[in-house]
Amino acid sequence: MANFDPRNLAPMSDPVQVQDAGGADPGASYVPEDDKRGMGRFIFFNAVPSWIVSLIFHFFLLIALALIGSPEETSTDVREIIVQRPEEEQVEELQDIEIPLQLEEVKELENMEQALEIAAVTNPTLDPVDLTSVDVLEAGNIQQDLLEFSDTAVDASLMYQGVGVGGKGLGTGRSNAKVKGNMLKEGGGSDATERAVGMALKWLAEHQLPDGGWNFDHTQGPGVRTSSNPGNMTEARNGATALALLPFLGAGMTHREGEYKETVGRGLQFLLKNGKFRGNALSYHEAGGSMYSHGLAAICLTEAYAMTQDSNLGKPAQLSLNFIVSAQDPVGGGWRYQPRQPGDTSAVGWQIMALKSGHLGYLEVPEPTIRGAVKFLDGVSADAGAYYGYTDPGKAPGTTSVGLLCRMYLGWKKENPALARGVKFLSDRGPIIDAKAQNGNMYYNYYATQVLRQYGGPEWDKWNVKMSKALVDGQAQTGPEAGSWFVDGEHGSERGGRLYSTALATMILEVYYRHMPIYKSQAAEQDFAL
Repeated sequence: MANFDPRNLAPMSDPVQVQDAGGADPGASYVPEDDKRGMGRFIFFNAVPSWIVSLIFHFFLLIALALIGSPEETSTDVREIIVQRPEEEQVEELQDIEIPLQLEEVKELENMEQALEIAAVTNPTLDPVDLTSVDVLEAGNIQQDLLEFSDTAVDASLMYQGVGVGGKGLGTGRSNAKVKGNMLKEGGGSDATERAVGMALKWLAEHQLPDGGWNFDHTQGPGVRTSSNPGNMTEARNGATALALLPFLGAGMTHREGEYKETVGRGLQFLLKNGKFRGNALSYHEAGGSMYSHGLAAICLTEAYAMTQDSNLGKPAQLSLNFIVSAQDPVGGGWRYQPRQPGDTSAVGWQIMALKSGHLGYLEVPEPTIRGAVKFLDGVSADAGAYYGYTDPGKAPGTTSVGLLCRMYLGWKKENPALARGVKFLSDRGPIIDAKAQNGNMYYNYYATQVLRQYGGPEWDKWNVKMSKALVDGQAQTGPEAGSWFVDGEHGSERGGRLYSTALATMILEVYYRHMPIYKSQAAEQDFAL
């Protein structure tokens, strides 16, 4: 308990400010003016009869009690205690919240019961969504509709047409051969793009490590691994594994079906074994990959669950979303490298994609998390949301493509004028790639391709012709690199190497069927009777 100084009227250890209306310094030590003054007080109280002293004492005691009972009455002689900190200081406190990066020792998950026991541990630092009593299979009953957060939101009945194995928009086109073929043809894909996807999946499968994961330095591991251009981000195993798995899921292959089901199963098992539990959240945050690794892993788990409804994946998928909720910047609503750090558009894109995949799989995405994400996008947008910067308003092609795709996922209608201006900006810019010369910006190409595919129309047709041709022509055809790509020109290519370029290129060529189109007419959607 704090020590109190009766002259200061405040705990000595408490950082409140005390002001005195009379100008005295209330924090100064009390020292009598001189011994004579102190002696005078002593003589006075000894000369007056005791009953008068008692009367005076009780008189002032009654006045004090009356003042306590009447808090609305004030006096100019009463000292003022200021306990309210300035608003700016409060905001700074929220921004400075520190969360240890070493969340917990890695747990080998022999079964899901053990995982759930670990996940049930409460944590005082993070404040994750408590879902210990929620049946994930019934989570759709309490799911917040992401589309309600925009006054220009697309109709949910259009957004989620084409229910797949389990999710509202995942798995349908990928898993059903007939639907996949129709979407491939309608979207502008071809036999050539599908051959390229098949070759890429073969190269990725050949570079899976014995533990089920991948490494951005694809030359590591047993056997002959002589492909050129390895990445240098060797510590980000979760990120590398998730990025390598996504093209298999994008092609409709899961741990239950498909040519590479064993590859997918081992990769998912790697993620389950290497997630770290903190409270009621599952983290894939790691050195090098930071929140990027977590966003990618969360997308893998949520997509695999949405496509299969495997109960063994339901809880980990939900817990990975819980970590995204906990790691969100409580002030600006974004995400960056460390939990609760003020956000950047690039990291935000992966987290929103994970939340969207979880939503499509009937997992819980809290309303305040989405409102925070919208707040962040508003803060980095320019021209009413047509363009986006990194941490501030701007008009860079890469961040604009990320921002626009997030807006689409969060419900902007195709008729939104800002969306139209942003799409025109990307369309006029075109893909940034010369695959034969191994030069370009695959990060921008990956996001912008999705934006143009969802928007459709002549803008997409023009984009797709150039993008698909560049990838098909630039894919390695012989030697140890056969089936892969390496496209230099942005920092991700050096860190992620050939594995990074190959995964992004493959997902670009899967864009025709990886997600159901957002802006199709309802009548056309009903043609896919599933």
